[in-house]
Amino acid sequence: MNPRIKRSLAPIAVIIAGIGVYQLLAELKPQPEKSTEARRAISVSVETATISTVYTSVTSQGEVRAKTHVDIIAEVAGRVIEVSSEFIEGGRVRPNTPLVSIEQTDYTAAVMTAKARLATAKVIMMQADADADVARYQLRNESKPSDLALKKPQVAEAQANLGAAEADLTRARLNLARTHIGLPFSGRVTDTSVALGQYVSPGSLIGRAFADDMVELRLPLNESQMAILDLPVGFTAAVDNGPTIDISATLAGRKHQWFGRLKRLDAAIDPSTRMLFATAQVQDPYGKGAAMTGMPLAVGLFVSVKITGPTLENVLVISPSALRAGNLVYVLNQDQKLEIKTVDVSYSDAKKVVVSSGLATGDMVIQSSIRNAVEGMPLEIISPDQPPTPEGNSTMSSED
Repeated sequence: MNPRIKRSLAPIAVIIAGIGVYQLLAELKPQPEKSTEARRAISVSVETATISTVYTSVTSQGEVRAKTHVDIIAEVAGRVIEVSSEFIEGGRVRPNTPLVSIEQTDYTAAVMTAKARLATAKVIMMQADADADVARYQLRNESKPSDLALKKPQVAEAQANLGAAEADLTRARLNLARTHIGLPFSGRVTDTSVALGQYVSPGSLIGRAFADDMVELRLPLNESQMAILDLPVGFTAAVDNGPTIDISATLAGRKHQWFGRLKRLDAAIDPSTRMLFATAQVQDPYGKGAAMTGMPLAVGLFVSVKITGPTLENVLVISPSALRAGNLVYVLNQDQKLEIKTVDVSYSDAKKVVVSSGLATGDMVIQSSIRNAVEGMPLEIISPDQPPTPEGNSTMSSED
């Protein structure tokens, strides 16, 4: 063979020989022994799904506002000659007690003038009646005397003048009474804008106040909360009736609690938030309705509210820790294996979950967390003296 050809074939022969030796070694390599370890059961804590009675409620938040809030307006003109010591921000308003007094001289004179006009009108009325009596006597033999002859127009005019004089006196007395500016209810002053000696005209704003006999709260509710309360849109409670509400807030470093009632639901849903607003009321928030700590339910306070819902009887209940994301529940079946169920939840709070379907009474519901849960994996119940099996150390079948 040509030496040049031999040199070119030598590397190829070496490569082929190496491949053959590698395959031979691979075939002769001892195989590792396969060992199969049984899947270790995970220790879990369980609870039994039971039938119970549940008292439902929903929570919301809102701002306390006065039911009656008014602007205090002067109805007559004049100079302010007296201002009550309570006419300040936070001052207490008593029914029909003057807060501001306006100079009365002109209005007292107007009353006296109106009285004089009324007296004159009465005299004219008496004269007209006397003239009419004389005319009727003189014309008693006439078959059809005219109204003018019987003085009827003069009597009608005198009656009209008398009525006008009485109205003028009423108006003058009313204007005199309006020189004392007060409110017809008990309340609190929130703002003042008048001072002693200041001249005011009709329509001048001199302050603002609200009634303290009752406050209201506007509470937003979503669809699920409406379903729990089971009240129709546009609901209105009867007098001194309605679901009870528990109001709480932290003020001055302490938690305070008040009580009231839900009075009505709006007749329309807010298009911007898709929420329905409820209105709750608290009677006498600065008196009997104050908290046990003595703190009144002040206007403007932002509070948390729990609204009492209907009582659910004979319902299936589990703890919140047993409910997984997506409304899944892990159940320990009779074979001591994991079973995953999808349930329907009709109500839940921080302490309980009401299941309407998907579980049966007596099911062993798992409370412990299980990482990478697989249906059918073995489980065991934690005994009082047994520590839980670490989920990260659970061993699956493997090959070494």
